[in-house]
Amino acid sequence: MKVTNVEKKEKSTVELTIQIDADQFEQAVQKAYLKSRGSISVPGFRKGKAPRKIIEGMYGSGVFYEEAINEVYPEAYEQAVQEQGLEDMGHPKMEIVEVGKEGFTFKALVSVRPEVKLGEYKGLTAPKEEVKVTEKDIDEEMKPFIDRATRLVSVKRKAKKGDTAVIDFEGFDNGTPFEGGKGENYELHLGAGMFVPGFEEQVIGMKAGEEKDLDITFPEDYHADLAGKQVVFHVKVHEVKEPKAPVVDDEFAKDVSEFETLADFRKDLGEKLTQRREEQAKTAFEDQILEELVANMECEIPDGMIETQVDRLMDDFAMRLQSQGISMADYQKMMGANAEMVRASAWPTAQKQVQLELALEAVAKAENLEVTDEEYEAEIKRLAEQYNMPAEQVKAAVPEEGLKGDLKLRKARELVLGAAKEGKAKKKAAPKKAAAKKDGEEAPAEKPKRASKKAAESKEEPAE
Repeated sequence: MKVTNVEKKEKSTVELTIQIDADQFEQAVQKAYLKSRGSISVPGFRKGKAPRKIIEGMYGSGVFYEEAINEVYPEAYEQAVQEQGLEDMGHPKMEIVEVGKEGFTFKALVSVRPEVKLGEYKGLTAPKEEVKVTEKDIDEEMKPFIDRATRLVSVKRKAKKGDTAVIDFEGFDNGTPFEGGKGENYELHLGAGMFVPGFEEQVIGMKAGEEKDLDITFPEDYHADLAGKQVVFHVKVHEVKEPKAPVVDDEFAKDVSEFETLADFRKDLGEKLTQRREEQAKTAFEDQILEELVANMECEIPDGMIETQVDRLMDDFAMRLQSQGISMADYQKMMGANAEMVRASAWPTAQKQVQLELALEAVAKAENLEVTDEEYEAEIKRLAEQYNMPAEQVKAAVPEEGLKGDLKLRKARELVLGAAKEGKAKKKAAPKKAAAKKDGEEAPAEKPKRASKKAAESKEEPAE
């Protein structure tokens, strides 16, 4: 293997021209022949026994070239990247230049770690929402408790919107019952819109014991057998029920909570809502600060680096689907998507994560941040307690270098956020090159690459 040319390209890529000499390529071709001959039929020879020259005479001298290239390319590529001292960020692109008896020459476009020109990162500002909780807000928090305690009681009057009608029904298409059109003692909530349009509206006004034929036209987008058809539903109402809400007082509070009085219950709901909104406001503020950090840096991110993060997101997403008993193929069917579409949906998230990681790495470098052995051991202990595992088992599962890298990024994040201020965000004169775009698409972003601990702690969902 020999690297004959090295050329820097746009978006943090380097193009290597790599040459495989005739002897090395011949060895690969011979290996490809030995591997493939058993599947090739040649008249006059038993399977797997035909000489290579006979097969090449029948199918062409290059019959084994593709297999040979696949055999020799990966190792040659790795050697070339190592020889040139490049940090390969993944998803290289290969182009064959020449192939024949004289050898094999190809070009490889290598994505390398981009240079980052870090902008302002201390004293960044962003607006932070002021948290307020009103009595009306607390009323909204009470609603689920009231709904759960609400009971349906029978009434002797005509059904109205909001009632529940207990009905028998059967549908007829030109006088013939159709499949799936029958139900008995069905509790129909009037106004929920669960039935075909026009059905609930015609039940409104009926009383217990009343029977009626409803003229219904199915929507054009209904399933094929009934789409657009005019049918008749025969309906009999057995009972009409209305919701009866509980009296909201101290007794109610005792029934639905651990509090003795309604006032204490409402106070607790208000405090929890306040805490929730404060967390949301804090998260939103921090997100804006980190977005500003990324916007302030200049960096050309190679597509291959983002594609590598997409791979991680897709692997993580597939594992989460599997834990729910869903395969990726089934998910794609449910969503009406293919593999390319699912990957494309993960691209923006992957890009943001890559951008943020690069920015935080630059901050850590600028501030000479390091992780002490004590900090590393403390994190191991925390993870061991969190996952109820022995510390040594955590160390075996999580590479030390990756974990320390994550801790360094965390320190950089805390430094940036700790120096941030509440206020109006600064106006940018023009957007800087903060990220790469993928062939005309809007570029995405990513999470730090060290998947080992990130996977253990991740609360995100990819790519869903």
